[in-house]
Amino acid sequence: MKGNSAATTSAPSNMAAANKLMWLSLFFILIGVSGAVYAQMVGHHHAFANTREMPWGMLIGVYAYFAIISTGLCVLAAFSHAFGGNQMAPLANRMVWLSIISLLGAFMVIGLEIENPWRMPLGVILYPNVTSNIWWMGTLYGMAVGVMFLELLLILTKRYKLAIFLGVIAAITEALANSNLGAVFASLQARPFWYGSQLPVFFLACAVLSGAAAIVIFTYFSHILQKRPMDEHTFRGLQTAGKIMVLMTFLVTLATLWKFINASVSNQELALAADSLLKGPLAINFWVFEIGIGLILPGLLLVITRLKSIHVLSAAALMILVGQFFSRFNMVVSGEIVPFDYEYVGVPQYLSYTPSIAEYLLVIAGLGVVGFGFVIGERFFDETFHAGSH
Repeated sequence: MKGNSAATTSAPSNMAAANKLMWLSLFFILIGVSGAVYAQMVGHHHAFANTREMPWGMLIGVYAYFAIISTGLCVLAAFSHAFGGNQMAPLANRMVWLSIISLLGAFMVIGLEIENPWRMPLGVILYPNVTSNIWWMGTLYGMAVGVMFLELLLILTKRYKLAIFLGVIAAITEALANSNLGAVFASLQARPFWYGSQLPVFFLACAVLSGAAAIVIFTYFSHILQKRPMDEHTFRGLQTAGKIMVLMTFLVTLATLWKFINASVSNQELALAADSLLKGPLAINFWVFEIGIGLILPGLLLVITRLKSIHVLSAAALMILVGQFFSRFNMVVSGEIVPFDYEYVGVPQYLSYTPSIAEYLLVIAGLGVVGFGFVIGERFFDETFHAGSH
């Protein structure tokens, strides 16, 4: 009788907490859309802090942030579904849904960022440009989210073989879209700090790191929201995600180190862009948030605790996601911060960029979409998420 009464009293409190989070997420979306409406009224060139010299700002980085998380979740879900019996299998169904809502968050940000959002879907369909990395990126991400919705529907209807097949297709599509996203930057020869073949592969490494961190933190939040003790299978899955985080923090740190070694022996413009992160206007963002909080500290915590504490796992995952947010911001800004005519007398060594309030509001809208989607998933797909452990 005590167990039944506890269940009946905790259910309303769980529902109340979920309702509060849902309304908070909707409020985030509302104020984000209000920022976009303001930008449409006064003009994007007035509402946003972008200039002709720095045409891309924080919102491009935030779009990449959500899209990269989606790719990581989709790839890890496909591996977990396709190779059954592995320890991450209990997390796979939730990863599919989280990948969808992360990509929807990315679409929300980029859709509100561009001046004529209605032209984007029409242009992709009616005026395809197969020589454009941006066209392929948008097309592939659009295909991926459609395939993942079908995959989720098949999982809900227990048609698992076809769901696994579509999951693999979605993972391949997202990986190609993610590499195209990196190529959007890497193919710009006029921006030496982006240019080269490293960035598309670096984005894929960051995707796996971010996806592993996202499934840990959202699974942890789910158990808090549902007031449900974590079973052994789920915890082992999170430990496997923790192992992936340890490996990927090392690899991403190594790739970052080599990027700066290459910059130190290259031309002056590339060296100046690197110095903007090492000791220039982006140094705090880089050393404190991207490297310290985002890579070194979580890696050390996971190794020291040997993945035995769910609280440390979730804290490390949160730090990685914060660090990856700053990593995308730093990447976008550092590639543009050196003026083209930096060698001339009177030209500043670095351009200045501070995001506007409207840009911050659009970031909040993206977070609202992800938060709202998380609550919807917990409310309607909880049985499907939990069934992944059986």
